[in-house]
Amino acid sequence: MEDLAKKKCIPCEGGIPPFDMEEIHKYLKRVNGWNVLKDKDTNFFIEKEFKFKDYVSSEKFVLEIGKIAEGEGHHPDISFGWGYAKIKISTHAIKGLAESDFILAAKIDQI
Repeated sequence: MEDLAKKKCIPCEGGIPPFDMEEIHKYLKRVNGWNVLKDKDTNFFIEKEFKFKDYVSSEKFVLEIGKIAEGEGHHPDISFGWGYAKIKISTHAIKGLAESDFILAAKIDQI
């Protein structure tokens, strides 16, 4: 299988079904340490928390994610503070997960 980090996110404006659990698990094997969760509306998303030695390191990491996200046209939800950054990824237009979510996760893991 092709390395996800080498692929480009494809903008999604809806009209396709989100991944089912079988497809989600297939892609989870291709990224490192991401968890699949459901939101209050039972839509799937992936999330990962990164740990850092201080606030500045967390901030630098988040800024790097911002550059990648802007370049890919795919923007995660990010929360961060002293020593951590939590990244949540989904495709809002389909209320679930698609390949681009895992591509973005793989690119974030390369930082």
